[in-house]
Amino acid sequence: MATTPAFDMVLFGGTGDLVMRKLLPALYQAHKAGLLHQDGRIVALGRKNLGRAGYLAQVEEKARPHMEQGFDPAAWTAFVERIDFHKLEASASDDYAGLAQRLGSDAQRVTVCYLATTPDLFTTICEHLAAVGLNRPTVRVVLEKPLGHDLESSCDINAAVARFFQEDQIYRIDHYLGKESVQNLMAIRFGNALFEPLWRREWVDNVQITIAEDIGVEGRGEFYDKTGALRDMVQNHLLQLLCIVAMEPPASLEANAIRDEKLKALKALKPFSAEDVAVKAVRGQYKAGAVSGKPVAGFHDEANIPADSHTETFVALRAEIANWRWAGVPFFLRTGKRMQERLAEIVINFRGVPHSLFENPAGQHTANRLVIRLQPEESIRLYFLAKEPGDAMRLQSTHLDLDFQSMYKVRRADAYERLLLDVIRGRLALFMRRDELVEAWRWVEPIIDSWEHSTVPPKSYTAGTWGPAASTGLLSRAGAAWNEEA
Repeated sequence: MATTPAFDMVLFGGTGDLVMRKLLPALYQAHKAGLLHQDGRIVALGRKNLGRAGYLAQVEEKARPHMEQGFDPAAWTAFVERIDFHKLEASASDDYAGLAQRLGSDAQRVTVCYLATTPDLFTTICEHLAAVGLNRPTVRVVLEKPLGHDLESSCDINAAVARFFQEDQIYRIDHYLGKESVQNLMAIRFGNALFEPLWRREWVDNVQITIAEDIGVEGRGEFYDKTGALRDMVQNHLLQLLCIVAMEPPASLEANAIRDEKLKALKALKPFSAEDVAVKAVRGQYKAGAVSGKPVAGFHDEANIPADSHTETFVALRAEIANWRWAGVPFFLRTGKRMQERLAEIVINFRGVPHSLFENPAGQHTANRLVIRLQPEESIRLYFLAKEPGDAMRLQSTHLDLDFQSMYKVRRADAYERLLLDVIRGRLALFMRRDELVEAWRWVEPIIDSWEHSTVPPKSYTAGTWGPAASTGLLSRAGAAWNEEA
């Protein structure tokens, strides 16, 4: 793959957790692979006057441990030469002139401003960047989630940013869209005649999308208590994955062609009424338990969590898409913290044969299913029934396995690396468009409103399990079961 054009990567919130754990390691991997232009600079911004040496000491302490896999000391030394530090207070307009002077006035040079800050600073930062000319056509701004707290605040942020940047300069990032297996889902769907005839209501029984975390709020209690799992995970990650599964074939791989089809899928989602929330939505909250054999505290025992908090740490939903392809097919969405294991996957459960000649294997809800695993490892498995060896005509479940690690002996970029490279190269296909974000907020808002006005607390579940029992009931009423229970 060719290297990027010359660029400046400007990291607002340069001393923060996201930069240290994700962004700098991703840029290092791209550098080590020879994908970054030799004239590519990384400028980290922070409020304290650390200086370059002080900042690099923090990078060594906080970012370097996340680069152990395949670490190359020589590549690291060369990578660090790209990094500089600039003192800047995001809300101080006078600080931006110095940043503009440091970056220079080359109108052809790509400048990426990554806003790894809280959303309440997005408008201020964009306004100050524009005031010093850092909104020229080759400047791109990356916005991290959550983009707002509800539909109104999201629209306010997007409208404010749009005053200073054109839509094709704005990159709303969702790192799940950068995962190799998500890209492969599109290849499987649109590159193979085998699946397209089956990818519809006549042959699909249900679709399950799970993003489970085994961690808790990890010191972000105050933030998480104001956010919750519905805003933090469903409104963005889960709905974006649903769009990739459900959308119609785009006319091309051009960014707007793909995003037009994703938007249609979002608009086709049936809205939730108050009655629907009661029977098609489950919210939960973890209590003390054990994860990986180690005891962990309950949500109310975490720092900065009020004792009477009703904030959900688990969500399960039954969604439906009102169009010809998917009418009547339930899409089950699930996410939670302090669950049994870290897992992200998409499961397509196909309908059974019209008349079975064989005894169904015990506990097997569906013979054929496609499982796209996003984490911890990335893989795609197609499950089907085959005859057991021996005289008896007995079937057992088996699978075809597309294991990326063993099948492809080439280096695979992680999600953030791929997306950062796409920003530098000006590729928008894997980023959310403004109207997508509006529709996603519009769909989740009735659920948010219902839960905020409800006096019924979230259903309790023990840390280290798969969530409240009501989540299992949500599927059993449809004659289905979550994949780990199948």
